Amino acid sequence: MDSNYVNEETIETYRINSESDVMSAVIAIFSLVKNRGFSETEVSEISTSVSELAMNIVKYAQEGVITVSGIEQTEQQKGIRVVAKDFGPGIEDISVALEEHYSTGASLGLGLPGVRRMVDEFDIESELGKGTQVMFIKWKT
Repeated sequence: MDSNYVNEETIETYRINSESDVMSAVIAIFSLVKNRGFSETEVSEISTSVSELAMNIVKYAQEGVITVSGIEQTEQQKGIRVVAKDFGPGIEDISVALEEHYSTGASLGLGLPGVRRMVDEFDIESELGKGTQVMFIKWKT
């Protein structure tokens, strides 16, 4: 998960341990990206993606963090980078976890594939017994 940006500024880190932490993070990030000039659609996609990743932390790892950074490749190309990191059991097969409707829990299995569809850049790293890190970038249009 390299970063080759002209400018990257960590804006905030949110601890995720419960569903109320998920809601607090989503509300804060919603306001943050709206105030940074993202369109309503982009704000919705970012907020939904954060909600999915944060709920995965609560469901599968019980605790983790979400870090939000402002990024810039050029003066005109600005975006937001979100990293969700947990120290849970990890994902055995990432390619399977990214398939539509695959779930190890009682869900529809739309979370990770949905996030990947809504964002511009997506990366996931996981190690069994050590945890998972998901990164996404959404560029402002």
